[in-house]
Amino acid sequence: MPDLLLELRSEEIPARMQRRAADDLRKLVTDALVERGFLYDGAKAFATPRRLALHVAGLPPRGKDVREERKGPRVGAPDGAVQGFLKSAGLASLDQATIVSDPKKGEFYVAIIEKPGRETLDVLAEILPQIVRSFPWPKSMRWGKASAQPGSLRWVRPLQSIVATFGPETETPDVVPFDVDGIVAGTTTYGHRFLAPDAIEVRRFDDYVAALERAKVVLDADRRKDIILHDARDLAFARGLELVEDEGLLEEVVGLVEWPVVLLGTFDPAFLDIPAEAIRATIKANQKCFVLREPGAERLAPAFILTSNLVASDGGLAITAGNERVVRARLSDAKFFWETDKAIELEDRLPKLDSIVFHEKLGTQGERVKRIAALARELAPLVGADPDLAERAARLAKADLVTEMVGEFPELQGLMGRKYAALQGENPSVAAAVEDHYKPVGPSDRVPTDPVAVAVALADKLDTLVGFWAIDEKPTGSKDPYALRRAALGVIRLINERQVKLPLLKYFDTADFGFSQKSVAAPEKLEDQYLPDLLAFFADRLKVYLRDQGARHDLIDAVFALPGQDDLLMVVRRVEALGKLLETDDGKNLLAGYKRAANILRIEEKKDGRSYEAVPDAALAARGELEERALSEALVAARSAASAAVEREDFAGAMQALSTLRAPVDAFFEKVTVNSDDPALRENRLALLNALRAATREVADFSRIEG
Repeated sequence: MPDLLLELRSEEIPARMQRRAADDLRKLVTDALVERGFLYDGAKAFATPRRLALHVAGLPPRGKDVREERKGPRVGAPDGAVQGFLKSAGLASLDQATIVSDPKKGEFYVAIIEKPGRETLDVLAEILPQIVRSFPWPKSMRWGKASAQPGSLRWVRPLQSIVATFGPETETPDVVPFDVDGIVAGTTTYGHRFLAPDAIEVRRFDDYVAALERAKVVLDADRRKDIILHDARDLAFARGLELVEDEGLLEEVVGLVEWPVVLLGTFDPAFLDIPAEAIRATIKANQKCFVLREPGAERLAPAFILTSNLVASDGGLAITAGNERVVRARLSDAKFFWETDKAIELEDRLPKLDSIVFHEKLGTQGERVKRIAALARELAPLVGADPDLAERAARLAKADLVTEMVGEFPELQGLMGRKYAALQGENPSVAAAVEDHYKPVGPSDRVPTDPVAVAVALADKLDTLVGFWAIDEKPTGSKDPYALRRAALGVIRLINERQVKLPLLKYFDTADFGFSQKSVAAPEKLEDQYLPDLLAFFADRLKVYLRDQGARHDLIDAVFALPGQDDLLMVVRRVEALGKLLETDDGKNLLAGYKRAANILRIEEKKDGRSYEAVPDAALAARGELEERALSEALVAARSAASAAVEREDFAGAMQALSTLRAPVDAFFEKVTVNSDDPALRENRLALLNALRAATREVADFSRIEG
């Protein structure tokens, strides 16, 4: 079966775009082929700093012939309908149509449309230029004289050549005949920019990969990744050191080189007085290098790993020396920042926060710190934290934003604050909270354990959420510029993983958020608008969180349907208990009985034009069947026990109380006719069914449960 080889070589492809671009190229080409009826055996895309490549294996040489029967109007239909049919079917007259007779529908016209399969080469020549022209780069540019013409090609960087061939392995493949803005598809590519700049003729994918390898280009990014990682580990081991691995940095470096050459450089051990995180950030950010450490220790070693894109004649000595000079200069800057920052207390930095605008409608960072400190103090007792320490930690939490080190390396915020707080003698819990109050940042990030950090982390995230809700800056669709979904998930994880009882509405309502800008109305005027909506947002985020934990979505909906569900920890416990109940036979049968009762009530209430919410009459129940009296008594006992269990937050006990209804409900439906000829008995039996519905609502809205 024939294969497609496609290469789009450009001046440069930024590292951060390469993986996505390769996936886009594969999907765009294969989707276009499948839409036209061309199936294939497999497809794989590749990216380097200078090229995108695609191999599609097992394509047919031509598409299948298609025979389609298109039904038309009845014989004798108006001329307009006939002409429309002829035009859509591509027929010149009705003589080219067939008349088909149907016993029920009579005679009608049918067009037999036969389309011969198209040559795959022609189809590729049609779709490939369209894909190149419309390629979804996040950022793109025009270049050269053609850039002045409307509709000229846009590409991430100037597109320099196109290779496109199609054919079987046993024959010389054909060039796919197309061009894009004067760049004609052919069989010529180029290898490494410096190590092998001459033209290379390629035809098939296997030849292409081998030819690039000879020309010092490793096409597969995963293979480049393995080369860098293994060579770096080996170099470190040879020096008696360990590589500090960094997946993000490794992925970035892979996108910077076509022929990776790993080298080891060193720096003055005196720089190890700088915090390790700052050394790592400096070397990573400025030189894209990996740091090393002593075996089995956290202490860094005065050495680093760099990845060159060249095989140097001197074995890389000059390249290493150049990197060492830059690293030395950058570490000198970091040392200056560190020494400068240590000389100023975090407390003395707080006035500078008043000049930093957090958001034009929500005031400055200084104002925000005051809100967070007040809220952290209020939340502290709920999480077992000392209120004074929580307030102090919140007060200092943002102070490192105005330090030299964080100004240079924003990713160190919090971490540097913790180090400065520890150096100036702050309580260890305060120092820990300065770093950990940002956590958890994502679903895989750890949750703070120190109660002071938990209090400040909750206050920080709640202030953010309430503030942006109050100014109506909520996430919309896929857009979430202020990371509010992440903040809500952080609150949920803090509450659930640290078992915090936190009635959200109370703290939305009573916290002094102190909005000071004239563009924001007073919070009390907004409460009716944003509080229910914000709680619903938390409910949606909790559903996502619990679904990821394996909880059923319908059980989450069933619990949230009850009024006043703003204590997320209690919601989680209730969902867990409900799930366990419904795993038992008693729970499954109770749900079936509930649904039967709800269906009967819905039908009868609609027919009668009224509801049956009156308390069942025990005396009337006693007049009826034995099973009727038994259900009446069981409902009173079960609802009372379930309500008491919910009050003491014993949700397992509440579910157990409801499970006792299984037998009397089953017996009731087996022996008792609800629609009795006696109107009084009928009404009381419907009231009994409503009482069953009400009893289950002590723990959840069973109408939301599937099954």
